[in-house]
Amino acid sequence: MVALRHDLHRHPELAFEERRTAALVARSLADWGWEVHEGLGGTGVVGTLTTGPGPVIGIRADMDALPITETTGLPHASLHDGRMHACGHD
Repeated sequence: MVALRHDLHRHPELAFEERRTAALVARSLADWGWEVHEGLGGTGVVGTLTTGPGPVIGIRADMDALPITETTGLPHASLHDGRMHACGHD
């Protein structure tokens, strides 16, 4: 999971351009046994995990980066000038 997060952080994509990110998220969810719906709103991904009757929860996350150059020096820093995940969500 940490490797996935670091990969996403290294390859930030701006709003409505998250094609690589969406594909990686969709593939990961499918690999983990989730039902996946892609292309919602363009680059949106919905994953549904059905485990039987009982309580239901929803989790929402954004995937877009900001147009900011990363200067953190982290090992998983953005590889793309002028784009980074800077909101602190990860």
